[in-house]
Order: sequence, then C-alpha cells, then structure tokens
Amino acid sequence: MAAALCCGLLDYKTEKFALTRNRRVGLLHRLLQLAVLGYLLGWVLVVRRGYQDTDAAPHVSVITKMKGVSVTRSKDASSRLWDVVDYASPPQGENVVFLVTNFIATAKQAQGTCPESPSVLDGMCTEDVDCPVGNPVVHGNGIKTGKCVMFNATHSTCEIYGWCPVENNTLPRKPLLAEAENFTLFIKNTVNFTKFNFSKANTLQTNDSTYFKSCTYDPFFNPSCPVFRIGDVVEAAGETFGDLALLGGSISIRIEWNCDLDQPSARCQPQYSFILVDRRYNFRTASYYWDSQRRPYRSLMKLYGIRFDISVHGQATVVCDLVLLYLDTQADFYWKEKFEEFARCGKAQVEHFSISPPSSSWNSVASLNCTWHRFNSYKIKDNR
Repeated sequence: MAAALCCGLLDYKTEKFALTRNRRVGLLHRLLQLAVLGYLLGWVLVVRRGYQDTDAAPHVSVITKMKGVSVTRSKDASSRLWDVVDYASPPQGENVVFLVTNFIATAKQAQGTCPESPSVLDGMCTEDVDCPVGNPVVHGNGIKTGKCVMFNATHSTCEIYGWCPVENNTLPRKPLLAEAENFTLFIKNTVNFTKFNFSKANTLQTNDSTYFKSCTYDPFFNPSCPVFRIGDVVEAAGETFGDLALLGGSISIRIEWNCDLDQPSARCQPQYSFILVDRRYNFRTASYYWDSQRRPYRSLMKLYGIRFDISVHGQATVVCDLVLLYLDTQADFYWKEKFEEFARCGKAQVEHFSISPPSSSWNSVASLNCTWHRFNSYKIKDNR
C-alpha cells in the first residue's frame, strides 16, 4: 500500500492533443472564435464602449425661479394683481414648482351653521331624520346638526357646522391667469461627476449681466439659455396651454447629460425633454384674518395649475488607462505623464507627483540607497 502511494506521487502526467482533419469541426471551431471576437469588438468595445470608464451617478443641483405678472377680475368687478409670490409655490423652488393658472375663491368664511352644498350626495335630505346629529358629511364640508333645511328653491340639504358659506364650486370657463402662458421658468442645473472631478452647469458662462433677462430657450437657436417660456414648455409636452391651464396638470422636465470627457468640455451640453404626466392638478389653501370684534375669518382658494417636476440624469465617460497606455498612438506621451522614474541617493526631494503614496511604499523606498523605481502618480517628498 505504501509502495503504491509512493509511486503515485512520483507519476508525471502530460496532455495529449489529437489533430482532427474534419472540415465541419474546424469550421465550427473558427465560427465560435469569430463569434467571441465579434462580441468583444462589436458589442463590448463599439456599442457598449467598454474601452471607456463611466460615472453614471452624478451629484446634481436644481434651482428654479419664475417671473411674470398678471391681473385677474372677479364677477364683482374687483381686480387682483398676481406676482411670483402669489402664483408660484414655492416662489424659489428646487426640482418641483407649481404655477397657478386658475382658481375658485370663497371669500369671508366664518365658523357657524349653514346648508351643505347640494353637490355633496351625503348632504342631501328630505327630513331631519336624514341628518343624524354629530355625523360628518362624507366628502362634505362639516358636521350634521340634525336639521334638514332649504339650500335654495329646488334643493334641501342637511345643516352643518363648519366654515360658512360652504365652498364655491363654480369653475370659470376660461383660465383666469391666461397671461401665465408668457411667464418664464428659470432652471439652473449643475452636475458634478465626482469620479472624474468634473462639474458643469447649464448656464452660459458670460459677462453680460442682461443675457438671462433677455434670452429664451430654443433647442436650435438658443440651446444654452436656461429660461423657458411656459407656453413653449406646454406645447413641447404635446398640449395647448388654454386646455391644460383650465383644470391644471403635471409636466415632467427631464434634463439629460451625456458627456464624453475625451472631447472638449464645451461639447458637454444638457438635452431637455418635456412629458405630460397628468391633465388635472389642484389643491386648496386659505388665508386667515380677524375682524374688529376678533371673530376669525378665512378666504378659501381652490388653485388649479401646472406642476413642473424636474429630474436630472446623465453619465460621463472617459477613455480608460489600458487604451491610453498601450493602444493609443501617443501612448509614450501618456506613459511619461502617468509614470515617472527617479533615483534616490541619500537625501533627495521629488515633487513631480499628484497624490501621496501609501506608507508601505515610502518605507520600501526609504530603505534603499540608490536604486531606480517607478511609481504611479505619487507625490514623494523627503527633507531628512
């Protein structure tokens, strides 16, 4: 047993190759090789640009501002001026901003009792038993008091305790802030590809202080201006401003950065796209005040408008070291820039590198007397 084991340990094995002169097998073998080569060259290198390094997670910053003024007139012939503080929420936003284009106002509401609106099904009644005391009106405006009262000559509803009179639900036939079509939206966007230490803004670098006050974005004639006319944005999203402004809606503004950092930085420019997400958007807000008798009142506003959701995406690519150092026609130049040879004899001072080496590498250098070494982008300084 021991002798057999000893002989087995001393055995030597080698591979044996068999050459088969079979055209089918040979052809299949070459086709497989060509397929692998085609995949590497065609898909990995050409289509997917495998020779480039990629940063697909940039840090982004978005700041928005709106500009424009409008005047609305109500049925009682009173007028109201709207500026950016009134129609934009928030006035200085980030990646989401809301623009008021229409509204329904219910003025001077006070807490008390009044008939529920006949548009609320749970508030309809024919007698008091239909209005149980203390029950809230489903989808309504208050709490039932137990009485069935006349709302008008044709409808009777439950009396409620709430903010009275109940909310007005008469929608204007046309958007009250029709001038908002000519308002402008300023979008300042900055991207930072930290992997390559590269940042870029969508604003044109200019010394003209009046440029952003006079320019308007145009994809062909003025693509570097980040000031967008609201009517143009709605139209680019496939909708007309008059139709969308009446009941509101939501538009997605997508900013795409695809930067090839092997090209001049001026060619790294954002691409904008506009998508209509929803055709209805509204919410309610109120302002509160007190009269001379210290009784609380409020003015209720149901605001219709356009919500802009701004998202930023992108990636930056750069040719990887493998191509630069071994395949590029200027490989010698890149090699000299990336690596540097130096000699250290006794006390030396070397200041040609960009980052500090690990301590273990420095110790290995310090232990030598006068030997050539090659380091990759290190900054070494010895003042001993």
